[in-house]
Amino acid sequence: MTSLRLFASATVPVHPSAAWYLADLGEFRGMQTLYTRQSPQQLEVLRAHALIESAVSSNRIEGVSVAPERLRELWAAPRPLFRDRDEEEVRGYRDTLTWIHEEAERIPLDEVTIKRLHTMARGEIWDAGHYKEKDADILERYPDGRERVRFRTVPAAETPERMALLLADWQLCLDEAWVHPLIALAAFNLDFLCIHPFRDGNGRVSRLLWLLQSYRLGYDVGRFVSLERLVEQNKERYYETLEQSSQGWHEGENDPWPYINFVLSITKAAYREFAERVGGIREPRGAKREQVLREIEQLTARVAGSFTLKELEHTCPGVSRDMVRRVLREQQSAGVVECQGRGPGASWRKRG
Repeated sequence: MTSLRLFASATVPVHPSAAWYLADLGEFRGMQTLYTRQSPQQLEVLRAHALIESAVSSNRIEGVSVAPERLRELWAAPRPLFRDRDEEEVRGYRDTLTWIHEEAERIPLDEVTIKRLHTMARGEIWDAGHYKEKDADILERYPDGRERVRFRTVPAAETPERMALLLADWQLCLDEAWVHPLIALAAFNLDFLCIHPFRDGNGRVSRLLWLLQSYRLGYDVGRFVSLERLVEQNKERYYETLEQSSQGWHEGENDPWPYINFVLSITKAAYREFAERVGGIREPRGAKREQVLREIEQLTARVAGSFTLKELEHTCPGVSRDMVRRVLREQQSAGVVECQGRGPGASWRKRG
């Protein structure tokens, strides 16, 4: 039984902390739309930083690291010459992130995608893209050489069936609205880590799935703020909540809320940082003028082909009325648009 399946029953109450996170995330999601419409040029620098931070942090969590001076070379070259496996894996993760950023809406969440994520992030290794062939428990190693089994994962022989069940439960959960989609995302992530389908690289694939599913649900903050960096900064809590929520997982008696609340808290932290960083970035010269011009193009491309001043102002949040009118007059003087009528309710359309 998956943690996701626990929510198939309407009798499972939402944890109070999760409800609080969801309320805040709903507000942040609305803000996300405002900022991405208002300041598209400003976000390019955030997008570039997040890509680098995510690739470095997600691998560093798993003990894979690359010297900072090598990163620029690895990023710039279309086909870099790798000095070691660490460099290959960091570059592979970066390429996988780029694929998700660019194609998220067209990437199905199925076993083919999961195996492709593993192949891209792991590079040219013998079992890349293949489920584990031997049982692989999660071990904790101590400095004195001792080790203990932190969690017994699903046996290799049962892994394909359990992954198929998890993916089926995910789709059913969305179709039947068992629970809020973000709670479902976190529960799915927990189940994936408990199944531990690959010999190695499960943590990295789980974070790629987290990003992909967030995009599919309309929570795009991972495009601008690295979720992986925030997980790395809270690595002790990450492992602690994962261990808490995996106890009793095989019997269907686990408490998923510690890990679910961790995932929600990281997402909220990313949105809070997003708001602070966007607010602190200096707006490029001419950005607001470009925004007005872009909205004029979009409004005149509609079937009616016309718009009013009020409609134009409404599509340009954060741009002053004086700026909107000034750009509109510029376009009128240049013969790009013309006004049909008088007063603020008059229609505007492209000439010709």
